[in-house]
Amino acid sequence: MEQKEGLTISLPLQISELAQVLFFAGISVLSFFVPFGLGHPQWLVGTAVNACLFLSVIYLPRKYYLPFVILPSLGVLARGIIFGPFTLFLVYFLPFIWLGNVVLILVFKNLYSRAGFIFSGILASVAKFLLLFLTANLCFNFHWVPKLFMQAMGLNQLVTALSGGLISFILWKSYQTRQKN
Repeated sequence: MEQKEGLTISLPLQISELAQVLFFAGISVLSFFVPFGLGHPQWLVGTAVNACLFLSVIYLPRKYYLPFVILPSLGVLARGIIFGPFTLFLVYFLPFIWLGNVVLILVFKNLYSRAGFIFSGILASVAKFLLLFLTANLCFNFHWVPKLFMQAMGLNQLVTALSGGLISFILWKSYQTRQKN
């Protein structure tokens, strides 16, 4: 990654290396502890997690993305093990959830510079939703997961991804406004 006077050049926002590390630490903690601490409702937890995913693309270089892909679902899994109810179906579905998070990040990152925040955020949300919904539908049709998984991986995923994108857009815009003043 090209550096110039302590600023990262290829990100939508230019922040110092120290700010990147602090932001990374804060968002990592949120990515794990929001799902672990709250657990439910899915719309709140999913919205917070997706906002963290979008914000990681805006503020951080690619080398920091992996924890945001993995930590939220590990938070949900840890909550189920410690506080119950633990579901084995979640363990089977973890790779698809991680892949959905990667799809959201990559679609958003690759389209952002050409299509802008809103359009790339919508397309990234739809791509994540389609991957998770189609995978859940396939797994349900093979009787690998219960019907409840269809709801959790269905429109809820689209709504939480779009909501997370909206929250991150508002935070991004407010940051830009403060930087101009």
